[in-house]
Amino acid sequence: MATVILVRHGRTTANATGQLAGRAPGISLDQTGHEQAVRTGERLAAVPVVGVVSSPLERCLQTTQHILDRQPGRPHAPIDPDLTECDYGQWQGRALSELANEELWPVVQSHPSAVVFPGGEAMAAMQARSVAAIRRHDAAFEAEHGAGAVWVAVSHGDIIKSILADALGMHLDLFQRINVGPASVSIVHYGATRPSVYATNTEAGDLSWLSKGILSGDAPVGGGAGQKTP
Repeated sequence: MATVILVRHGRTTANATGQLAGRAPGISLDQTGHEQAVRTGERLAAVPVVGVVSSPLERCLQTTQHILDRQPGRPHAPIDPDLTECDYGQWQGRALSELANEELWPVVQSHPSAVVFPGGEAMAAMQARSVAAIRRHDAAFEAEHGAGAVWVAVSHGDIIKSILADALGMHLDLFQRINVGPASVSIVHYGATRPSVYATNTEAGDLSWLSKGILSGDAPVGGGAGQKTP
């Protein structure tokens, strides 16, 4: 199968003020967020990606644009609603410091598979739709461009954490152990027998080794020699 680079959007005005933005309109990258997205775009410039799929929310579209601006050939850039932010329902727009006092808060922290946000979405449903979307796009890019294809999905923190948890074989109740920072890069290759996670939550580092794709096959016993830069 192909290889997906999971990119979280850069920092937003809501992130900076401790607000749970959710799906609210008009939440855009702040200056720091634009700078973060530019750096991520520069990292990805070394990788000829075949497509960039984005959540429809503004902060992800802005991050996507910074990536596309640094990619030759203007790769295919569809929008997928299944990669949008979790529907936090009545929690949307509230301060995280205030939400931490809600009875549901410790359940979100320790037992997210049981969480249904009031007036919103179940976290299990969030994971199911986002993982299905990633696997669907991955298969489509592989069918069109071959097993060495590399593509990008631009989405949100909880979405990417749930995708990584699935790829790592972790129960959703453990996904809070994963951190995904603004404009960070995580890498998953969906092989014939299992996903392989090559990176999580990286903010720097050379990615040019991805330009040759990732070969599927058995995991190297002992860890192997690592990837070689072209």
